[in-house]
Amino acid sequence: MAFPFDTEYPSIEALRERAKKRMPRFAFEYLDGGCNENINIYRNTAEIREVQLKPRYLKNYSKSKLETELFGIKYDAPFGISPIGLQGLMWPNAPEILAKASLKHNIPFILSTVTTTSIERASELTEGRAWFQLYHPTEEWLRDDILKRAEAAEVPVLVILCDVPTFGYRPKEIRNGLAMPPQINFRNVLQVMGKPTWAMQTLKHGQPNFATMEKYMKKGMSIKQLGKWMDATFSGRLNEEKIKPLRDLWKGKLVLKGVVSDEDAEEAIRLGFDGIIVSNHGGRQLDAGESTIKPLSHIAEKYKDRITVMMDSGIRSGPDIARVMSSGADFSFLGRSFMYGVGALGDKGGDHTIAMLKMQLQQVLEQVCCEQITDLPKYMVRE
Repeated sequence: MAFPFDTEYPSIEALRERAKKRMPRFAFEYLDGGCNENINIYRNTAEIREVQLKPRYLKNYSKSKLETELFGIKYDAPFGISPIGLQGLMWPNAPEILAKASLKHNIPFILSTVTTTSIERASELTEGRAWFQLYHPTEEWLRDDILKRAEAAEVPVLVILCDVPTFGYRPKEIRNGLAMPPQINFRNVLQVMGKPTWAMQTLKHGQPNFATMEKYMKKGMSIKQLGKWMDATFSGRLNEEKIKPLRDLWKGKLVLKGVVSDEDAEEAIRLGFDGIIVSNHGGRQLDAGESTIKPLSHIAEKYKDRITVMMDSGIRSGPDIARVMSSGADFSFLGRSFMYGVGALGDKGGDHTIAMLKMQLQQVLEQVCCEQITDLPKYMVRE
């Protein structure tokens, strides 16, 4: 069998282990960690894997297809790349690596407001296919200017976060100086010196910054000033008063990310969202919350005939994607998994990870004799 990826790293866990060896500890822990005691980050994946599929070996079967339609666009697989902040800190040029890979494989790439590539550059690299995730600004003029830039860049889908009303309490980030305001300490410098490939790539691509927000920042701000500015510039707490103008201003598809309750799903439908992403921010915000697969099942059953229902958080393999889709999701997104790939393999990491996940998912469909992704709920074992 021919494998379209490096067979030394045939799983997300293998990529994670290599990424851990190649990234400075502060950068890896920023990527890998959750909040508080890290309970929900593990619960996310563990409870996805409680979902079981039942194969139908003797049914009439031709072949399985991964192609999936979402918001009128046909993608080559039912998964995309979640928005991730500070990607260029974790691995230099990471968002551009992933944007290029998303275009090659025809899957969605979502750019975060606080990552290290601009709206315009992401659009250029994806030929106008990149989605954009907005942290809600406190000032209307800033909100409107960012939306105009996204529209000019032909962004097809705007994603708004509702699950960051306050900064998550993340002990490792606090220790490493990556809380707001961030600090660079002597321990971090020593870690960089021990990771020469990361250091050389950072020298090549330059110090990472908030590329989309750069035009709004004062030049020469200290790290402490930058942290205070970011804190004052964004307000993560959403309500109807903030959402209605966004719905009026944005003419493309509008998605709400971070929905984990029936009440918020109902409100999203009422306020005119086209889709929701069931997500708990990868277990980085509320350690005492549910895993994402639990609310997905009943939200999809109750609302997917009225709104597109997607999910992220905790997905680490092709079988995990199949489990999520069988639980009712119209589409799925992965974040850490792709960053492990880039951390492990650099410029090849995005292509490798997508190709590997496609092959894993294809095998699951063929094994259970499921021809279409949309048919996966028929193969779910139900209690």
